[in-house]
Amino acid sequence: MKKAISTPAFLVFAALLAPLLFSADAPPAAPAAYSNDFEKAQLGKAPDEFMALNGEYAVVQVEKNKCLELTPDPIDGDGFLFGPPGVTTGTVSARIWAAASGKRFPEFGIGANDAGGYKLVVVPALGTIELRKGDDAVASAPFTWKSETWTRLRLHIGKTAAGTFQVEAKAWADGSAEPKEWMISATDKTAPSPGRASAWGMPYSEKPIRFDDLAVDPK
Repeated sequence: MKKAISTPAFLVFAALLAPLLFSADAPPAAPAAYSNDFEKAQLGKAPDEFMALNGEYAVVQVEKNKCLELTPDPIDGDGFLFGPPGVTTGTVSARIWAAASGKRFPEFGIGANDAGGYKLVVVPALGTIELRKGDDAVASAPFTWKSETWTRLRLHIGKTAAGTFQVEAKAWADGSAEPKEWMISATDKTAPSPGRASAWGMPYSEKPIRFDDLAVDPK
């Protein structure tokens, strides 16, 4: 009778462990790029993918264009999260429509890394754009805003060779040339928390604020 050949124990252990090792070595999937111009969105409500932090939103048709509109009642600091989760660095962009009412001006902007991250905010009452971390302004630059027009905004967060994080932003009137240089910037030694992009509207003028062409490029 032939003697049965047994498999060494260490080979059995290695076979069981191999799938776990290969799985651990596989890098996590990077967040996908995101864009939304609302042309395929249903009128009358905000897309389900958005997370409203405050305020009432609805997709509306303005002339031949669909966009997301923030109701100006109540007058408050309103915002929502959009795009893929887990984004640490990259670029957030949008175009936003707002209007003044007499001497009352709105504020509006975009952000990254959830509600407590960096924000680019247009402040027409001061004639500036502000870079804020959470609710605290860290830098500002002059900016001329015109009521009842669309403004394009771009916010970028990137990691430098020195290991710090560079936050850069710019804004310009829709239809005009995008500025070649960043208009405002700041350096942060602390890594931003992974999160979603955000958009903000403070309808102090009691006029609606509209959002369109939302985009996230997580690079």
